[in-house]
Amino acid sequence: MLKISVRFQDHESFAMQLRLEQVSRQEGSEAHLYPLDLYLEPGSLTVLLGATRAGKTSLLRLLAGLDVPSVGKILVDGQDVTGMPVRSRNVAMVYQQFINYPSLTVAQNIASPLKLSGRMDASAIAQRVRDVAQRLRIESFLDRYPAELSGGQQQRVALARALAKSASLMLLDEPLVNLDYKLREELRDEFSTLFASGGSTVVYATTEPAEALLLGGYTAVLDAGELLQYGPTADVFHRPKSIRIARAFSDPPINLVPAFAVPGGVKLGPGLTLNLGDALQRLPTLNGQLTLGIRAGALKLMNQSHQTHRLTVPAKVALAEVSGSDTYIHLETALGNLVVQRTGVHRLDLGELVTVGIDPGAVYLFDPQGAMVLAPDSGFHRTADADG
Repeated sequence: MLKISVRFQDHESFAMQLRLEQVSRQEGSEAHLYPLDLYLEPGSLTVLLGATRAGKTSLLRLLAGLDVPSVGKILVDGQDVTGMPVRSRNVAMVYQQFINYPSLTVAQNIASPLKLSGRMDASAIAQRVRDVAQRLRIESFLDRYPAELSGGQQQRVALARALAKSASLMLLDEPLVNLDYKLREELRDEFSTLFASGGSTVVYATTEPAEALLLGGYTAVLDAGELLQYGPTADVFHRPKSIRIARAFSDPPINLVPAFAVPGGVKLGPGLTLNLGDALQRLPTLNGQLTLGIRAGALKLMNQSHQTHRLTVPAKVALAEVSGSDTYIHLETALGNLVVQRTGVHRLDLGELVTVGIDPGAVYLFDPQGAMVLAPDSGFHRTADADG
């Protein structure tokens, strides 16, 4: 069980406060969520980051009121809403599959939750629809039907309907996963601005670390139903408390290498010792086996740099693949298989011999239990006694 209490910046007073106390979800013998405490103050953006079946959708469904916790309470503005149905809550949801009413125009789709609430007159609804459509750049499609739109445009309509509702809680369950790469990038760039301009508390589920970093705010890392770490996104990324969290927050996967503590550094293999200087003096005495972690973007091919403080390791190219705007280079080395991430498109031949550099200032160390004991020297390098 992980207990969390995070202070957020001040937001407008009408935004909701949300607290989960010892909430879990179990169906039969299968645990979807283990007990967790989570506190969000008004107007925050929280990213739920984790692989498939990590528990993200289960948590969203509890927040929405679609499911009831097996144990625990959900409080909104201090009021216990556990078991309160979704129709009684001021919640808006956007799903992986964009859901629009096919028989209604775009304008009618966006206006539908406003008409159902009965709290606005026709002119106010029309103005709200125009404002939201303009923000999402779909104002020219207001008279069209969903079938006449592309997938990206239809997802914008679904987002517009959620934004128009001005719900105090907005839940997004991997809303971009079914769009192509270009559309995902386009909408991602807009999300932070869209969310920041409203008074909603936003919870956004994704499997992609890059999406969490782009959205910023706060990130909750989930794995196999457990809430592992929660805090400001940059802090969680730079200072993962464990190997499990570092794996969940690295794409491509973080490189992990067996290491052995020696005076002044760690031994990685025959003739390969990484000098960590006085970094180890800040730590409790380390004895024996450790795991060294280094993200793919922190490894360097030595033709990129002539810095001499890096440990250099001979390597052979096993695969070079281009994904989006980056190239991932898979290497065979004496340390095992490593992956290097380079920005841009780079051509390397299979079997090509290269040299990879490991910067002492870019590595993590994990103890035999998987807990982080050293993080890169980036202003986030407090050690294992830090708890976020």
